[in-house]
Amino acid sequence: MARIFDVIEYANEMSDEIVHRFPEEGIGDYRLGSQVIVRESQSAVFFRDGQALDVFKPGRHTIATANIPKLIDFIGKAFNDRTPFPAEVYFVSKKEFANKKWGTPQPIIVRNPNMGLGVALLQGFGTYSFQVKDPQQFVTQIVGATGSYRTSEIEERLRTMLLSKLQDVLGETGAKNSVPEMIGLTEEIGSAVRAKAKEDFEAIGLTLKTFYIGNLKPSDKSAQELRDMGMLDMQTYTQLQAADAMRDAAQNEGGGAGLTAGIGAGMGIGNLMGQALQGGMQAGSAGGGGAKMPDIMTPAEAAQFMKVTEDDILEAIKDKSLKAKKVGKAFRISKDNLEEFMNS
Repeated sequence: MARIFDVIEYANEMSDEIVHRFPEEGIGDYRLGSQVIVRESQSAVFFRDGQALDVFKPGRHTIATANIPKLIDFIGKAFNDRTPFPAEVYFVSKKEFANKKWGTPQPIIVRNPNMGLGVALLQGFGTYSFQVKDPQQFVTQIVGATGSYRTSEIEERLRTMLLSKLQDVLGETGAKNSVPEMIGLTEEIGSAVRAKAKEDFEAIGLTLKTFYIGNLKPSDKSAQELRDMGMLDMQTYTQLQAADAMRDAAQNEGGGAGLTAGIGAGMGIGNLMGQALQGGMQAGSAGGGGAKMPDIMTPAEAAQFMKVTEDDILEAIKDKSLKAKKVGKAFRISKDNLEEFMNS
């Protein structure tokens, strides 16, 4: 026979527990007049036969038909005021569950027009927090008859929702901003994700309190990994393999290929490598049909021969992988130094 409860409470702090069913298993027998004690950080949902009859706020509550009118439909006139009846109480934490982690298991593809491959792969991570907004809705739609429901049981679902919204926001932001600009807009992107995810969270009785982007950066995936993802044709794959080699050389002590800033960003490396090699062959061939390389060049002229942007040349000068002479505020590059750089 089920135990008859006259006082129903759950004194646990519920640090990582969102919902606790009382009793955890089976059905509780409660009398009219029993006390339900709800703590300040809780709400309690009173169920009978799978139907939510009432939601108790913090305080002491008496189970009575006057307080829960729907009980009349279940108890009937044949029972006196002290007759036990089967029911369950779900204690729901109303605290904010903070510092939950999110991250991109795979890079997110965004447009990056006029730079490199025309697309970029971004990875990010950060934190979020949530809170139960509608206890009855959350218990009915998510928890069911579970005795104890913890944050770990819903975190994967919430992360999936957030990453879906993040992908949408990055796509919209990338239509108006370059990748470097997007990386500087983490606060705006986070606010947009919160706004987009609001309805999805509310649909299951939750509120998304915060969503912070701790870091947003170009992916460090290798050319082979990108090809495995179906993003690269053979020509581009070959170009990025060369970029990978330059990146690895730059990471080794004494390696001077400082142009690699992460191939996942698509910031010119793919085009830089293929076109630089092509430009080097044209410059070194007497019958190549290309314009003759002058003995001294400006960064803009060097960029034209390399078929890259002037910024790429200046970056190479800055990290000393391309030797140049500074005259006043301007740089001048010798033919020998540029050819050495292209063939390195």
